[in-house]
Order: sequence, then C-alpha cells, then structure tokens
Amino acid sequence: MRQCLRLPFTAGPYRGWVHALLGVVTVSAVALAAAGLLVLWPAAVPAPAFAAAAWLLTGAIGLLVPVRRASVRLANGLLGTGLPRPLRPRRTATAAWTLAWTLAGGALAGASSLALFTLGLPMVWLNGGDTIAFGAELRIAPGAAGAWTLAAAVGAVVATVHLAAGYAALMRRLAPLLLGPGLGERLAAAEAEADRAAARNRLARDLHDSIGHTLTASTIQAAVAKQAMASDPAGARLAMDAIESASRAALDDLDRALGVLRGEPSATHPEPTLSDLAALRDRIASTGTELTIACDGDAGAELDAAAAAVPPLISREAYRIVQEGVTNALRHAPGAEIQIHLDLADDRLHLRVVNPLTDTHANGSGGRGLAGIAERIRVLGGDTWAGIEDDTAWTLRAALPLRPVARR
Repeated sequence: MRQCLRLPFTAGPYRGWVHALLGVVTVSAVALAAAGLLVLWPAAVPAPAFAAAAWLLTGAIGLLVPVRRASVRLANGLLGTGLPRPLRPRRTATAAWTLAWTLAGGALAGASSLALFTLGLPMVWLNGGDTIAFGAELRIAPGAAGAWTLAAAVGAVVATVHLAAGYAALMRRLAPLLLGPGLGERLAAAEAEADRAAARNRLARDLHDSIGHTLTASTIQAAVAKQAMASDPAGARLAMDAIESASRAALDDLDRALGVLRGEPSATHPEPTLSDLAALRDRIASTGTELTIACDGDAGAELDAAAAAVPPLISREAYRIVQEGVTNALRHAPGAEIQIHLDLADDRLHLRVVNPLTDTHANGSGGRGLAGIAERIRVLGGDTWAGIEDDTAWTLRAALPLRPVARR
C-alpha cells in the first residue's frame, strides 16, 4: 500500500492563522487605545512598559462577560473545539485565555512576517543579488552562491505552516481548560441531563401503561363485539363504543407525551388520577370483566373521598399503577374478576390489585409493566410487592407515602 506524506496542509492551519490574526488585531486595537490615552501622560513611557501595559489591558478585556461567549464562538468556528454555550462567566480563566491568545497569535504573526520577508530573497537573487538591511546587512551573492535563498524560502513556508498547525493544536488544548464549562456549569448540565432522562423514563412508563392497557382492553372488547355481533347487536355496539373511548384516552396520553418531548406548553388534557378509576371500571366492565373497587381507612368508604385525600402527584402515579395492574390481570386472566382495594392509613396510600391465579402468572416473566411500577414507586419513596398469594390469587401491592421522599 502506498504511503503518503502527511503534512498539515489542511484547513486547520489556515483557520488557525485567521484566529491568530484576530488576536493580533485585538491587542493592536488595545495598544492604539492605550497610546491615545498616553498622549495626556505627563512623562514619556518606555516601550517595554507600554507593551506590558497593553498586554495586561488586553487580558483585562477577558474580565468582561460577553468576551467568553465571543471567544467560544471563535474557537468553535475557527479551531473546531466544539465547546458548549457558556452558562455563566469565568472571568479569570477567560482573561488567561485572552493573554494566551494574543501571545501565541503574536508569535505566529511574527513568524509569518519573517516568512513573507524570506519569500522575497529569491527575487533579489534572481535579479543579480544585492545587500539587504535586515537588522544587519545581509549579502545575497549572484549565481550559485545565492541559491540558498530558495531553500530558505521553502523552509520558511513549511516551518510557518507547521507553526500555524501547532498554534491551532495548542489553542484547541487550552480552550476546554480556559473557555470550557466550569464545575458549576458541569453540575448544572448533569442535573439538566438527569432531569431530561427522568422525564423520558416517566414518559416511557406512561406510554407503556396507557397504550398497553388500551391494546389489551380493546383486544378483549373486539372479541366480545365479534361474538355478540349477531346475537346481541346492542352489546356489540357498547363494546365498540368502549374501544373508541379507550382509544381516545390513549391518543390524549400520546399527544401529551409528544408535547412534552417537543417542549410545547402543557397539554390541555389532564393526566388521569384516582378519581378516574370509576371510568376505568366502566371500560373494563364493557369487556365482560367485573372490576370492584373498595376503599377504607382514614378517608372513608367512598372512592371520591379517597381520591380527594391523596395529593395530585401521588394520585396520578397511583392511577398508573392500578391501570398497569388491571392490564396484567386482563392479559393473564381474561374474564376473571379483578379487585382493587385502596386504604389510607399512617400517611400512606396502600393499593392492592387482586385477580385469580392462572398458569400464565406462574410461567410469565413479568415484562416491563412490573419493572415500571417498581421504578415509579422507588422514585416516590414507596414499597411494592407482586406475586402469588394464598396459592389462589395473583396480588400486586403498593404503598405510597402521601408526602413523597425521593430515593436515589
């Protein structure tokens, strides 16, 4: 395989030159401003002191808040650093970046100026040679004795290109340290990402519970409607109405989830809570499955009273837990009675979903539903248990604190 000589003749060095030139322009503008101010100075200022003052004044520009944002844009555009948008100022680090930028850019500009001067030497040699004043007198002889100017010109160009590549590499290495996010910004970004991940997980759980419940219930209702189409048209019509109602509720959940993912304002359709368990019971009844709801404890025996006593967040999560428990019961024991029990005691909401035990309970893997329930309850600081009870029933238990305490 043919090996190619890899030289830094890429877009990187040229963009590095532009970046260095902007740094030189910046320090030159500051120097001119400083010179204008020194016109009123009562005594002459030595050149080294003036240069040091101009350089320090350039670094002081980095203390200004907009400078970091501008520096990040330039570094991303010309050096390809890929730094995130700054969230807060880092004045000291930005000032250090400005000083490094102007110092390294000035060195590259000086080397480039010397290379441009060296490029003119072959022209002098081709014109018969001459003596050039370059600090000291530089004699370029005619003929073969002056051919060194060609090598000097080529060497100066190659060296300057490598210096530009080195400048770009150096500034790319310094940029994350001096312009990148500080500790506070990294913590804020990590918290924001954790919040986004939690929101995505919550949406995934809600969609799983809502869509899974709708598909399970609709499948059973469609079977009921098919069987009753000829013998009981009215019953078939009720089953079809229940499918339509469940599908609309699922579409509302999907629309709400998509709105959250797109960053749109809150959906107009509120999320279901424990007060919607009666509607859930009616939809399940249309499948031919009896669903009973019992309440006791501090809130009394009425579902509405129990729902009103539960905070909205806990009520929404409790509904999703019950919905998933009912979905599992419909899937594993279709047609069998489902019992839901709510109990408010000791500042906790105790839920229990019970259905007759079947072979699918013993052989099933549990799927994502139980994992989603466990995750919901863990976030709220509650407890859950699911399994065979008394060798006759499958039971899902959950206990949710009315004042949720998040667990890490």
